[in-house]
Amino acid sequence: MEFKHISIMAEQCIEGLNIKQDGIYVDCTLGGGGHSSCILQKLSPKGRLIGIDQDIEAINAAKNRLREYDNVTYVNDNFRNIKNILSNLGIDKVDGILADLGVSSYQLDNAERGFSYMHDAPLDMRMNRNDRLSAYDVVNGYSQEDLERIIREYGEEKFARRIAAFIVDRRAINMIETTFQLVDIIKAAIPAKARREGPHPAKRTFQAIRIEVNKELEILNKTVVDGVNCLNDGGRIAVITFHSLEDRIIKNKFKELENPCTCPPGFPICQCGKKPLVKVITRKPIEPSEEEVESNPRSRSAKLRIAERIYEKQKLW
Repeated sequence: MEFKHISIMAEQCIEGLNIKQDGIYVDCTLGGGGHSSCILQKLSPKGRLIGIDQDIEAINAAKNRLREYDNVTYVNDNFRNIKNILSNLGIDKVDGILADLGVSSYQLDNAERGFSYMHDAPLDMRMNRNDRLSAYDVVNGYSQEDLERIIREYGEEKFARRIAAFIVDRRAINMIETTFQLVDIIKAAIPAKARREGPHPAKRTFQAIRIEVNKELEILNKTVVDGVNCLNDGGRIAVITFHSLEDRIIKNKFKELENPCTCPPGFPICQCGKKPLVKVITRKPIEPSEEEVESNPRSRSAKLRIAERIYEKQKLW
């Protein structure tokens, strides 16, 4: 299957990164190479792009798409390791970092990957297929309490308790092995009126399980902090999120890095010594245009936030 992924808000990302033609840039989520292609078009031969992806199929697809460029370094790893990745490449600072946190169209549409509630496939959802934990392990191995917690917290699903209970009851009879088996259980757990309203009834639960399998939220704070620490003065970090949990984490972390002082409000002089590390460029997130949403419905929930590094000799706390 061809690796397809439509780059979300590509023009806004490139504008937001304020690219220097001889700079070094990191695409933390290489995917099919769409955003990377846009960055490379702005770079001179002296510029450099580091493309990171934990999915080897994405790496291979990007290598093919970007084959005309010889200033790309491909890294098959998780962007949580950005600090070590750059260190291993002998790079101290970069001029921009981009992370598109969405699941690629290829991963959603490739049935065997088990990400989609629209295709029947073995429960998997691993972005890195070498990881041990899969959706099958979560659905069949987690306690009812833990299932309820992740479905409520990561999926923001109000029927989390019923869904978790239905899963546990069903797996006591037979293990739940496929996406459609899980979809049927979720549909049975959600009242008919709620099923008829809003998005697909399995959307939130599938999102929650995918986040748990790939530990998506756990790595965001560390990635932002490490990424900002790797930026040159004036370098920018741009992050595209696709649901409120991700967006809230990025918004709050940017805000914290812009105003890190922990002294009580009444203190006339800062005693904690923590200095601002970034200037937030996007007070409100950038969202796709109506035209983009119409041509690519998967962009509907995307939000882009950008911050710029302020020079400080100290490292982050």
